[in-house]
Amino acid sequence: MNFLALLPLAVVMIAGTQLVAAVFFASSDRPRAASLGYLAGAAIVVCGGTTLAWLVTHLFRISVDDRDGRFERIVDWLVLVLLAVLAVVVFLRRHSGPPAWMGRLQHATGRYALRVGLLLFLAMPADDLTMLTVGASAARQGLPWWHLLPFMLLTLTLLALPLLALLLLGRRAAAVLPRIRDWANNHAWLVSEAVIAFFVVLTLLELAR
Repeated sequence: MNFLALLPLAVVMIAGTQLVAAVFFASSDRPRAASLGYLAGAAIVVCGGTTLAWLVTHLFRISVDDRDGRFERIVDWLVLVLLAVLAVVVFLRRHSGPPAWMGRLQHATGRYALRVGLLLFLAMPADDLTMLTVGASAARQGLPWWHLLPFMLLTLTLLALPLLALLLLGRRAAAVLPRIRDWANNHAWLVSEAVIAFFVVLTLLELAR
């Protein structure tokens, strides 16, 4: 497994409420300032959380004499448990819809959007589990930290899609943004489950070696 296998989990990071919030910010009174603030908050959590998971696993890995591969198997089983919990969380939240407080995002400032980005990604169990999975999996494979960068960048790029639609399409974005929001509400959980299943298969193949 290499860093390319981690990239699909970026979809799980933004699917649902996170992408819906990005749509609200992109259609707010201050779309650019609010969207950039939201992306900054998300970037702090995504980069920090994934790096922390990688660092803890990496330090533990180099402190253990793992000639028989026991530590790697433990990490693989831990990743499987995290994925199983993540799949359950995604399934249970499939029809949750955007929370009522999102209506206030219409008038958000850049600073308020930054706080929302921080708290939303910190408070979502699915995001916490995904960051743990990505960081631990990369460290288990002995991948250097910079191999996490494509996952982080793809996560933020996907989260920036509503802002990009606004910048590229201008007024026509008013027709595109609701479609992004509706897709995130209705289908994102299915894509997330497919990605989780794909990563489960990869982890099982690692265990079978």
